[in-house]
Amino acid sequence: MRKGIWRAAFCVLSVLPYPLFASGVAFEDLARHLQFSEVKISPDGRHIAATTVVKDKPLLALLDLDTKKGAMVTPRQGNQVIDFWWAGNNRIIYTEGTKVSGWDQPFSTGEILATNADGTNPKVLYGFRQGTRAHVEVISTLRDDPKHILISVSPWDTGAEGAFNDIYRLDVNDGTTRPIGKAPFRNASFITDNHGAVRFAEGYDSHSYPVIYYREGDDKPWTLLFQGTIDKSVPLPLDFSRDNSKVYMSCAADGKVDALCLWDVATHKMGEPVWSSPTVDISRLVYTLDGLDVVGVYSDPGAPTAEAFVAGSDTMKVIGSLSRSMPGESIRIVSSSHDGSRSIVLAHSSMDPGTFYLWDNAAGKATALLQRASWINPNQMAVMQPIEFKARDGLTIHGYLSMPPGKEEAKHLPLVMFIHGGPFGIRDHWGYDPTVQALATHGYAVLQVNYRGSGGYGHSFMHAGYNEWGGKMQDDVTDATQWAIQQGITMPGHVCIFGGSYGGYAALEGVMKEPDLYRCAIGYVGVYDLPLMLTRGDGSESTMARNFWRSRLGSDEPTLGARSPVNQVDRLKASVMLIAGGKDVRVPPVHAEHMRAALDKRGVAYEWLYKPDEGHGFYDENNNTELLQRVTQFLDRNIGTGSPVAAGSP
Repeated sequence: MRKGIWRAAFCVLSVLPYPLFASGVAFEDLARHLQFSEVKISPDGRHIAATTVVKDKPLLALLDLDTKKGAMVTPRQGNQVIDFWWAGNNRIIYTEGTKVSGWDQPFSTGEILATNADGTNPKVLYGFRQGTRAHVEVISTLRDDPKHILISVSPWDTGAEGAFNDIYRLDVNDGTTRPIGKAPFRNASFITDNHGAVRFAEGYDSHSYPVIYYREGDDKPWTLLFQGTIDKSVPLPLDFSRDNSKVYMSCAADGKVDALCLWDVATHKMGEPVWSSPTVDISRLVYTLDGLDVVGVYSDPGAPTAEAFVAGSDTMKVIGSLSRSMPGESIRIVSSSHDGSRSIVLAHSSMDPGTFYLWDNAAGKATALLQRASWINPNQMAVMQPIEFKARDGLTIHGYLSMPPGKEEAKHLPLVMFIHGGPFGIRDHWGYDPTVQALATHGYAVLQVNYRGSGGYGHSFMHAGYNEWGGKMQDDVTDATQWAIQQGITMPGHVCIFGGSYGGYAALEGVMKEPDLYRCAIGYVGVYDLPLMLTRGDGSESTMARNFWRSRLGSDEPTLGARSPVNQVDRLKASVMLIAGGKDVRVPPVHAEHMRAALDKRGVAYEWLYKPDEGHGFYDENNNTELLQRVTQFLDRNIGTGSPVAAGSP
């Protein structure tokens, strides 16, 4: 088995390129988890580690790049590796997750584990199995100290309000710890400098206002640096410069949605922007290959884009070279050796889940390593195209349109409005999406819309969605649907609306608010009773969470009730499908049960898909296969080729 996974991986790559388009994409293939999710290279460039799935078993795969000898780390029964880091050249630190009620992916057990690069000397370093009743997160590895990492520890017994996290230096071999500080507020996240000192704490206070604290070093006191409000954002520290004299911060600039500035450590003064955008936020930084200097910015105006503000950097040369050799693919360097001689590069697209490559900087050559989903043929997939339009009040709205393969220029197709969840700070991105592909490859145009309130387009755009559930956020979705009709992509009566979480709310609210616009609605783990959000689920477990939802959802219960789908069934004309997980704690299944009861009370027929062991989004591959099948069959009956509208009936 140790050799088999690597042999299989490299054999798969040998069959590239793919054959030409062939019709039919199996739901089972689209529902499968990625075979290789993440790949990281060791500081000396000799080893790689990858999270993988073999015969439904999640593993951490380790490979010596020079000898091609590999090893496997098997998580404990029922667990899988959530994240991992190289601590020095020979030691891997990782966290495990287990399926927990209410979450659509395995939830971290809050433990830190370690193994050597060849799979020997495994050890649980910290966590409840060592008698520590606490949740642990990795803050950072230490470039100059491979024997230790920095961790944040939150005791279990702090209640719903959360903890003032303790910061420790953890020995990666024996698990011993040394305290080096405590967070200045609850549930903080941390940023270290290049010497491993924890210098920034960021997060939200009890009012759900953003706060940034700063200190000069591990033995220095915390001071409040920036305080925001519901209306005012704050500069966000992202990383230190090579010599620790400056800090790269996401900052404000006149006429810009986002900018990157250098904050001076000595004077605490913010410099002029080195990068800015009138349309989108920073998505991540572009570093030199050795990882110590920032030379550019990744953003997502449509497809992912890398922009340099330092001319001639080694990283931008690599990205440029690979972009030219792999047209249509988005190129991102995900991990590099400390000297920059070897890097892991991910190339992916809206049709391609992606392939990891090994970049040899001296040779100027990329060698294919691992495909994320080798069973997916990109030539069979739909192309995702960025779109934009003006909402009724003049606000520019962005989104993505995916047409059925081979029908990119077709008109008057059945359309699915696929609405993302969140809603605040979350957005749809250009890239491979298995649900979009399931719909598009089975004959449907798919339109995704980043309505106001979505992330990625600046604080003002996100703030414009506050208190607009069922209001302007819903109008943006309506306007997107009307735009698609005006463009000839679809026709009136040939549109259904589908979404999960907030998207489930938007789907059901859409057919209530605009009863003649949509033929059907699919609500997936959706919110249907807005006042209930303030007392059940994410909106009720802590003071910060309650304040978050009251400031962003609203607190006027009559208004929230009027905008709740459970109270508007008398307006319903569309067919409805409801999908719920019995162990959902984020949006408890009581929402779906209330919606179901409202439909039953009025004698409205509907379809029901309920999985008692799933949470906020299905995780099991078989359940996801059934979900895709049932959703597509429901669409087929309502707007597909065999539906009444396709036959010309009203």
